[in-house]
Amino acid sequence: MPGLLRNSRWVKCSKPAPQARFRLFCFPYAGGGASLFRNWANQLPSEVEVCAVQLPGREDRLAEPAFTSMPPLIEALAGALYPYLQDKPYAFFGHSMGAFVCFELARYLRKHHHTHAGPLQLFVSAQRAPQLPDLDPPVHALPDNEFIEKLRHLNGTPAEILQNAEVLEITLPLLRADFAICETYHFVAGEPLLCPIFACGGIDDKDVSYERIAAWKEQTRASFTQRMFPGDHFFLHSCQAELLQVLSQQFLSLLRYGPQRYS
Repeated sequence: MPGLLRNSRWVKCSKPAPQARFRLFCFPYAGGGASLFRNWANQLPSEVEVCAVQLPGREDRLAEPAFTSMPPLIEALAGALYPYLQDKPYAFFGHSMGAFVCFELARYLRKHHHTHAGPLQLFVSAQRAPQLPDLDPPVHALPDNEFIEKLRHLNGTPAEILQNAEVLEITLPLLRADFAICETYHFVAGEPLLCPIFACGGIDDKDVSYERIAAWKEQTRASFTQRMFPGDHFFLHSCQAELLQVLSQQFLSLLRYGPQRYS
């Protein structure tokens, strides 16, 4: 792939690896950006090129309007990422909102590109299986004070942001847009994916239980693995070293044996 494509609006590769054997596309949680995965390439096998997905409305795309619903986001992502999916195998990792996004992207690619092989593996993190109902009431349209209290409860937004009126003025519209994507997301039943799914969560996550993560098993015809890590909904920060060690083992297995698929 030409160097021009390695750092585009949609994809950020902090450590380009042209000789890597496959790519890992990382999708952030609500309000997050590509910088969440900036250091991952230093802790994963060199055969993996880490490509962090940058959605509109954040970081260097702050001036662009954020998406507020899943279907147009998936259509835009498919067009933007497709050039990266042609020359070598790839996998998807998504945390929280990102889990739904990468799952629906994999399904979209299968539906609209019938000869496309799809991801080697889907890694979904801190999110209930898509066929399960959302048990929490929607919050994206709440008044600011109630919405901020919800953010405080989730423990994913730094306190210094929640206490800074100027920063909140910039941040809240993005967070509302991302929450709207999740809260208006409508799962449509279909054939399970052919790629393996690795689902993980935080042991102390009060919103996403072990059982609701285990239900991802229904979304694949291949192998399914579940792993729980110490921490709450944002264990990918507090337990990052252990998470990346486990992911590294998964990648080495993929490189050695290939994915376990079923026709």
